Amino acid sequence: MISKTIETALNEQINFEYYSAYLYKAMSFYCDSLDLKGFANWFKVQVEEETFHGDKLYNFLIERGGESFLHAIPQPPKEWSSLKDAFENALKHEQIVTKRLNDLMTLALEEKDHATVSFLNWFIDEQVEEEGNVDAIIKQLNFIEESKHAIFMMDKELATRTFVPPVK
Repeated sequence: MISKTIETALNEQINFEYYSAYLYKAMSFYCDSLDLKGFANWFKVQVEEETFHGDKLYNFLIERGGESFLHAIPQPPKEWSSLKDAFENALKHEQIVTKRLNDLMTLALEEKDHATVSFLNWFIDEQVEEEGNVDAIIKQLNFIEESKHAIFMMDKELATRTFVPPVK
């Protein structure tokens, strides 16, 4: 049986993962408004990943005998000043997710909830990849500056990204 403290913290993270999906959906809308379908696709794949993360947390909570509840999801921003700004905001958001997961891990360690610690290791490892992926795009955008040709090429490349659910 899971403690009420861990149950509450997991529920907060579940809701935050769904907010993350909502935020990335807004970013995909922004890229679509610029007619950059590849960049929009990159964010749409992020939506799928964040939804997967929320579902994974939910399933774990239920398996441990916990109860899940959803909160209202705050409205995300609608616009960014540039593609780079959108990705910089995505990186800041992923850094918040990392901190939240680290805090959740600390709580599980304090509670001596080894099953939750083991489960959260996957998320901790995943966050290294999440931050790295966004950072790589920011570095490319910094490198190409405002080159329309280079943005066009990146857009074509990002259009090929797909979501592949991790295998257990």
